Parts: sequence; structure tokens; C-alpha cells
Amino acid sequence: MTANYQYYICDVFTEERFAGNPLAVLPHAEGLSDLQMQQMAREFNFSESTFVLPPEAGHTRRVRIFTPTTELPFAGHPNVGTAFVLASIGELGALDGPKSIVFEEGAGPVPIEIEVADGKPTRCELEAPEALSLGDEVDPAIVAEIVSLTPNDFVTTTHSPRVASVGLGFLFAELCGLDALARVQIDAGALARHTALGPDLAIYLYVRGDDTSHRDELRARVLIAEGGYEDAATGSANCALAGLLAHLDPIQDGELRWRITQGVEMGRPSTLYTRAKKEAGRVVSAWVAGGCVLVASGTLNLDQ
Repeated sequence: MTANYQYYICDVFTEERFAGNPLAVLPHAEGLSDLQMQQMAREFNFSESTFVLPPEAGHTRRVRIFTPTTELPFAGHPNVGTAFVLASIGELGALDGPKSIVFEEGAGPVPIEIEVADGKPTRCELEAPEALSLGDEVDPAIVAEIVSLTPNDFVTTTHSPRVASVGLGFLFAELCGLDALARVQIDAGALARHTALGPDLAIYLYVRGDDTSHRDELRARVLIAEGGYEDAATGSANCALAGLLAHLDPIQDGELRWRITQGVEMGRPSTLYTRAKKEAGRVVSAWVAGGCVLVASGTLNLDQ
């Protein structure tokens, strides 16, 4: 017996094909085992693939997210892309106005707002499933060694390199300019000497705009240290950065926004729109939004 599974491929956090971060989505993954989902994710070989299942807690859908090697409890571009695909193929009903949905995931419920124009989805925005949590600060010299820079390439006036998460943790560090950002590359030997940072270290490096009027415009690169893999658009990381920067901002109540460009150096430019809300000096929510483009569809045939 042969089972057919429809899949869709979209580019996320972009308005153009072959930019942004590619994603494979299986809208009806019922009947697949954990092993089969992992094998399919490895076959697609994107940074993540998603498998959509009926809800278990009364929300819109249950979504499982796999990299080529493991399952994740939460990630940004898979949520945005999955919402876009489901809306585009009619799985979420008529699109006669903005639509609110909730995905059930390992990190918890993930609310997503879908913007609509002329009956089609345009931009999707997710709210982080967890409150901002801050981890340890890391010596800039150690981070510099791992990414082939010098300590002088780092800016520490706002924050030292440190871990932050809203569902998935990243090590954040600010660099002094685009030249430093362009020179970044993982040094495997240095990584091996700093095993205390963990085998799943993900490093987020960013540069602010040149002047005060552009301080809310950032350029970023995200590297997964093990294997030196670079990600073109990382929603969970950018959402966490919004939370971190809002936490450090002196404002006590209100909303802060940033426009972030990622993936330029690897030839897949992406644009992410982030915001974070503070109440009484505490970050209470963080969001990330962006556009998507459908690229391809097909069928996977499995012999049962």
C-alpha cells in the first residue's frame, strides 16, 4: 500500500522567491511516525520542516518542527511559513479579513496573526510562546575567538554577549560594523576549546544602524556553531533579541520596534519585523513578523 503526503515549499521572511528562509510544510501529517518525520526533514535538508497534525488542546493545529537532525520545541520561520501555507491553500477557511490562529507546539501555544489583502495572506506575525528569559553573560574574547574576530570588534555598551530566549536560546552579541559582520566565520578549534558553552550553541551577531535615526534598523547573522551552519532568517532569535533590547531599554511602559535584515552575506536576504511590549519595566510579550512566497508543491510517496 502506498501513502501519499502533499508538501509545499515556501520562502519565509521575504517578498521574493529564492530569498528568505526556505521551509517545507506537510499540511496533513497524520499517520507519520517520528522516524518518518525526521527522515523527511533530512530529505528536504532545509533548516526546518513542519508537520501539521490535528489539535490536541482545542487550538487551530498541532505543529511539529524538525531540523535535518532533531525536533525543536519552537522556531520562528516555521510558524510564520506554516501559517502562510495553510492560509494560502484554503486550510483555514475564507480569508475575508485578518485571521487569528494558535499552533500547539512543544514550547506551548503559539498565537499567530495573519494579515489578508484581496483574499490572500500577506504578512504573518507570531507571538513568542514563552516570556523572556536571560542566561549567562559570556566574555567577548571567547565569542571573538569562536567567530574569528577580535574583542575590539564587539560593542558592549548596551550589553555584553549573553544568552536570551523566548522559547529557544541564542547567544547575542553586538558588533561594531558591517566589516566585522562580514568577517565572521566559525573556528572549529576554538569551539572545541570552549565546550562549556554547549554543543547546540547558536550565535546571533548584529550591527545597529549608523546614526540615531536608524538605531531601530539592524543587520544580523545567525550561526549554528556545530558544523558552522548559517541561517537565512531566524524568527525565534529575532523575537528573543527584541525582548532583550526592550529589557535593556529605560522605557517602563510601551512598545518598541525593530526592522532586521538577515541572510545578506549568504545570498538569501530576509526582512523581519520585531516588536516587544513592556509594562512596569518588564517585557511581557515579543513578536516577529514577515512575508512569505510559495515556491513549489509536490507529493511524497511512502510504501506502507
